[in-house]
Amino acid sequence: IMFDKIKQFITRNLFNEAFLKYIGGTYTSYDANNKTYMEKGYNMNPDVYACISQMATKTVSVPYFVKKIENKEQYRKLKHLDLATKGNLSLSQFIKRVKLETKAYKDEEMAFPMERPNELQTWSDIWFLYKVYMRITGNCYFYMMSPEDGVNKGVPVQLYVLPAHLVQIIIKDKAELLGVENPIKEYILIEGTSFIKFPAEQIIHLKFPNPNFDFNGEHLYGMSPLRAALRNINSQNSAIDLGIQTLQNGGAFGFIHGKTSPLSPEQAQSLKDRLTEMQASSAPLGRIAGSSAEVGFTRISLTADELKPFMYLDWDRKTICNVLGWSDELLNNDGKARLGSSDTGEARKQVVTDNIQPDLKILEEGLNSKFLPRFKGYENTVIEWDISELPEMQKDMKEMAETLNLLPLKPNEIRTAFKYESLDDEGMDIVWINSGKQRIDDYNPNDITQL
Repeated sequence: IMFDKIKQFITRNLFNEAFLKYIGGTYTSYDANNKTYMEKGYNMNPDVYACISQMATKTVSVPYFVKKIENKEQYRKLKHLDLATKGNLSLSQFIKRVKLETKAYKDEEMAFPMERPNELQTWSDIWFLYKVYMRITGNCYFYMMSPEDGVNKGVPVQLYVLPAHLVQIIIKDKAELLGVENPIKEYILIEGTSFIKFPAEQIIHLKFPNPNFDFNGEHLYGMSPLRAALRNINSQNSAIDLGIQTLQNGGAFGFIHGKTSPLSPEQAQSLKDRLTEMQASSAPLGRIAGSSAEVGFTRISLTADELKPFMYLDWDRKTICNVLGWSDELLNNDGKARLGSSDTGEARKQVVTDNIQPDLKILEEGLNSKFLPRFKGYENTVIEWDISELPEMQKDMKEMAETLNLLPLKPNEIRTAFKYESLDDEGMDIVWINSGKQRIDDYNPNDITQL
């Protein structure tokens, strides 16, 4: 497996940036909060975890296929249409896409070149982790393990997703960040006092655009969506911690004191000891106490009603969902996300077109340009995810089918629209009209028997 091969690279790292210079690279600045996004966001914050887990689960459910390109110009137009519509097609756009797809691809699908990415994971695991890391850090790093020589040199035999929050980019000495040459020398996985080096040509780095430029290479990393919501994550985590503390203290924060006269130090200490015993006791009468002096209590904290923590939690939740591009309707926190609800149905469709589809297009571009061409026979092939197969999109497909049946289209064009193979039978590539379903070249408008 991967770790047997790369174990030889594991080295002690005693002073962080110093070792980067030692190995002959230049240190790059990056979002130092990537670990925070993982630990305080995905691992700890329930709303961040819920949003991203829903996204990843939905991503895994999208079917995909591999096809060989037959017409590059038609394929280019098809990709432009997909980018513009994000899969949310009008009828005219749907028909246009069908025609482009028919011309762009060869009819038969091809098998994915690797049955499994590695011995430990499935492709569903890989796509799940891709979505998780992209939405947490703005980056995903695929490591392609491949022979360094021989007839299969460069052909991947295993693929892994590196932990994006632990990866750092090393740029070449005296590299031109705005030049024509790739400035990246290698990628380094840093964990504690150890690091592992990966040559740049063995990594597929997918990322979100990052407007934060500097000459240390910060723009070489993708920008985390959680960067803008870090204060909301901290606010929400603090509110949850405060709620736990309030419950553990019975909601009481304040001073116990003598009501008419001060308590002596001995009385105060005795009262404190007794309160500690009561807190720890599970006996039926263990929380009953007496006092020889009249005592009072002065509250120094706000009540839950005064703090309104749930209002802040709701606000933070909506902000986190907005930043991640997910609908808070789907978290079901107010009980409105009912099965069959029209609002929920629209929300599910919207996140597919506005969140799932765009990230899959980034994945397609990376695999089509740097993964598939490495395999013999796959030099002119592409992988494509099809969101039209999802349940959220089936209502649109039903309406499309009813409309297409009324239009003068070739039967094979309609079959292609619904992912069926084209047929070589007679009449399948001829336009038919909806007049008793006969061929258009057999129709005679002057024949009274056909009226």
